[in-house]
Amino acid sequence: MRSALALSWRLLRYGDRSNRISAFLVLAAVTASTALLMFAIAANQAFTDRAEREAWRYPQENARGSAIQALSTDYVRGRPIAVVELAAVDPDNAPVPPGADTFPKPGEVWLSPGLAALASDLPEDELANRFPEASARHRLGDAALVYPDELVAVVGRSADDPSMHAERFMDDGVRTPVHVSGYGSAADTEFSATTNYALLAKVATVLMVVPLLVFGGAAARLTVARRDQRLAALRLVGATPRQVVAMTVAEAVITAAAGAALGIGLYAASMPLLARIEMMGGTWFVADMWPGVLWTLAALVGVPLLVGASAVVGLRRVVVSPLGVANRHTPPGLKVVRAVVALALLVTFPIVARMAGQVSAGIVIALLGLAFLGLNLVGPWVVGIIGRVAAATARRPHRLLAGRRLVDDPRAAWRTVSGVALVGFVAGLLSLFDPNGAYGLSTDTSRLTADVPAAVAESTATRVRDALEEARAPATVSVTDVRPSGNRTVEVVPRSGGDVDRVRTVLTGTAPGHVFTTRLDQQRMTITLLGDVRTGALIVLVVCFVIAIVSAAITAVSSVLDRRRTYAQLRLAGTPLSVLDRARLQETMIPLAVMGGGSLAAGMLCGLPLAISSPATPYGLMLFATFVVVGTLGVVGANLLSRPLLRAVTTSPNPQPD
Repeated sequence: MRSALALSWRLLRYGDRSNRISAFLVLAAVTASTALLMFAIAANQAFTDRAEREAWRYPQENARGSAIQALSTDYVRGRPIAVVELAAVDPDNAPVPPGADTFPKPGEVWLSPGLAALASDLPEDELANRFPEASARHRLGDAALVYPDELVAVVGRSADDPSMHAERFMDDGVRTPVHVSGYGSAADTEFSATTNYALLAKVATVLMVVPLLVFGGAAARLTVARRDQRLAALRLVGATPRQVVAMTVAEAVITAAAGAALGIGLYAASMPLLARIEMMGGTWFVADMWPGVLWTLAALVGVPLLVGASAVVGLRRVVVSPLGVANRHTPPGLKVVRAVVALALLVTFPIVARMAGQVSAGIVIALLGLAFLGLNLVGPWVVGIIGRVAAATARRPHRLLAGRRLVDDPRAAWRTVSGVALVGFVAGLLSLFDPNGAYGLSTDTSRLTADVPAAVAESTATRVRDALEEARAPATVSVTDVRPSGNRTVEVVPRSGGDVDRVRTVLTGTAPGHVFTTRLDQQRMTITLLGDVRTGALIVLVVCFVIAIVSAAITAVSSVLDRRRTYAQLRLAGTPLSVLDRARLQETMIPLAVMGGGSLAAGMLCGLPLAISSPATPYGLMLFATFVVVGTLGVVGANLLSRPLLRAVTTSPNPQPD
């Protein structure tokens, strides 16, 4: 093993120029893959961290608890304010909320930094007057915040305050007062606003990780033909299969380990930038972007091992038949079983996904990943068939060369286009999730309403009229709807549309336990969620395109290096460079057109059970157009990038062996 490691290190260190280029390509591929893998892992961990910091707002009820806690959501300038009201039943044992130094006494309030700054900047009658005077205000720490600039107020009340006993109508960001004895973790809460986000993050991770795995496997097999020749020669002069495998693993792992370390460093350097991505209404603490020591070590060790394993699989031919490799025998054809397995996975996922509620979300997400991987499984087989059709119908030399190349090595051709083709699956699936096409959301802010028990509706309306008259804030007050639950709605219509926040401030406390909100406020969480779905889809698409374009560029360059003897011999036989260029372009564009369209259709098939909109919406059509334009430009650009290298390797009339 030591001799194999030493020999591999010497080959890496003292190899020729093309060998160093190959090693650099693998290094660059693994660096990019590891950085993006860290981002995919961190996205899940970040939502977990947010859920833990949010958990204290939804504590478990304890009838013998030492404090009473309630939650409501107020609004200012369209931004939500989480208002946590606390009252001590047993002051000596009342649990201190996260971010505060002491349990709030009646009349005290703890404001988050963002809310304190906003209260200072806005006119007092729009926000500050909703809270006790400045001398009773304290600063709430980051431990209580979901994101850095979140607006949070922890209000201290007495145990006999009417607000601490008023039943609240359960809604997003609202909880009826309960007795509590302490604060648990996210696993102990019945509700968390991050639950839906955590599930979406897992789906996004699958959509990003599958192309990463394919890209990583392709990177491990970069320039495999050159290594095939070199290691096959060693086998023929007496090297054992174990020595060949050891050299392969050592060469791949050394390069991949360096790439993994660089990728982790690249991700760490980009964390402050990633933390500025808004999700759930705010940006992130930079620490949220760090996936943790265990995941980092797992990436640092796991990525090189996966690359090493992929390299061994790629060298299977050398171990089994070194003479066949040395004589350039065509490898055996791909089996139709690939298509059967892929088709079975693509059909199974929609069936299982329609059983949502009867099967766990983890199984559905795992099947989505397998269906996605099924495309990569069937890709080379389809490329081989495309090659036969192209060669049989060729009327020009470049089409014949392209068809023959696809038949000769469909796996290599698939590696060049696999990234972009797999993006088609992501675009097809995301086209069914148009945030604007899903719901007819209202943007009405002309009236404020609060649902109160029918028994107190009229008295509440009277207090509202008195408060508005005292504040000289003209508005129309009425008790309007009789809701199905038996409660009634107190409606306030300000005479001036710009006075909504001023009127909202005047109404603070007039309906204990209830907050006056506009129709837009009531839909704020849904609007935020749909906007975040759009942001998440954009991030996933950008990440997948980065993987695809980098993969296409690297595999195009390595393909030229792998086949440089063939290209040089074709040049010696009189083949013009223009024919080689056109053949190489068709070698990628033909399978891309077929597999790209197939991937789009497969993505939509898998997304149908979960769809919230039609793919024919402007949003879906925009995704299709983006995929076609960016994917085509990416593959064509990768082909153009490798043209100078093609001219360089075909310059010599007597190409040297590896």
